[in-house]
Amino acid sequence: MIKFDKLFKTLKENGISQYSLYKNYEVSRSQIQRLKNNQSVTTHTLNMLLNILGEGFTLDDIAEFIPDVKKEK
Repeated sequence: MIKFDKLFKTLKENGISQYSLYKNYEVSRSQIQRLKNNQSVTTHTLNMLLNILGEGFTLDDIAEFIPDVKKEK
């Protein structure tokens, strides 16, 4: 599972609100909602967010990979 909790923390630390993403950077409300719910987003969206944050930010700053728990048979 990919979690985007780090994204919202990083945005807040850098003074970028969710409203600002929508209003100033044209990130759609549906994409913001998908990120909040840890649903799938395109690499285009991830690229756009990293460009908004600027140089020096990486995927590690906005996303976290948590392996799925495998069910034993």
